[in-house]
Amino acid sequence: MTAPITLSVRNLSRRYGKRDIVKNVSLELKRGEVLGLLGHNGAGKSTTLQMLTGVLTPHSGEIDICGFNLLRQPDLAKACIGYLPETPPLYREMRVDDFLVFAAKLHRVAKNSLHNALAEAKQSCGLQDNGNKIIGTLSKGYQQRVGIAQAIIHQPSVIILDEPTVGLDPAQIRDIRALIRKLGDSQSVILSTHRLSEVENICDRVEIMQKGHLIYGDSSAKMQVYGHQPGFVVTLLTPPPLNELNDIIGVEHVEPLSETRFRVMHTADMNTGAVLLALAAERGWQPQQLTPIKGTIEDVYNRITENEPA
Repeated sequence: MTAPITLSVRNLSRRYGKRDIVKNVSLELKRGEVLGLLGHNGAGKSTTLQMLTGVLTPHSGEIDICGFNLLRQPDLAKACIGYLPETPPLYREMRVDDFLVFAAKLHRVAKNSLHNALAEAKQSCGLQDNGNKIIGTLSKGYQQRVGIAQAIIHQPSVIILDEPTVGLDPAQIRDIRALIRKLGDSQSVILSTHRLSEVENICDRVEIMQKGHLIYGDSSAKMQVYGHQPGFVVTLLTPPPLNELNDIIGVEHVEPLSETRFRVMHTADMNTGAVLLALAAERGWQPQQLTPIKGTIEDVYNRITENEPA
């Protein structure tokens, strides 16, 4: 069964003066999906998220949240959205519980549901033992948790997070990523980031924004192999002449790395590694190790953005 679409954006544009900041952006988000919105600083990510949450009005385009048009039915649409801006909207002098109850009331959570809403948001964000603490005394990681808790306390269908791990230490980043992935199991999450590792760890799908345009969109798994030619590094203790390796079916290029190690690039539709190992066993090349070559997400991102014309 296909997951329902929770957010639909069509031809979204926004200008500042005569300059187009966001140009004809269209995308969809399904329930149970974490979408990573990638791009360099100034690409238009935050402006796009501000339009998706109703903070900014687009100059053109349509936004539907759970079937409600954000421009024509703002109250109904915004009730389905949880938003964490890049700078969390916290009242640092308030206690965690008081602030979250305040946020719940702003989101029109019914009075008889406040207790359960508070308990569930705190449990989801790991704040059970922090309810009576002053927000300003918490670490940055826990303040970020409070920011996420205020975004989900009304149980929205769409959660929008703008750079939620900026400024956090590695342990805090790990915890926030785990929380976002958990939220994405039952709700829809848009995550704006320029941390490419977050794509690998928590995103199901990726959209890359550059100069206000969406220039690439696909699953994170497909992105990681975008434009990557398959290959491997093999160690042969008794290697043959180089031309014999080049003549193996599927091999496109062989580069000697040492007397016994070779980088072998091959076509994508051939199991060239298995063929080479079979020949090595048959001809006494004494294979010792074969390691596939993997492209990094940084390589892929740079390849996509550099190939896009200005």
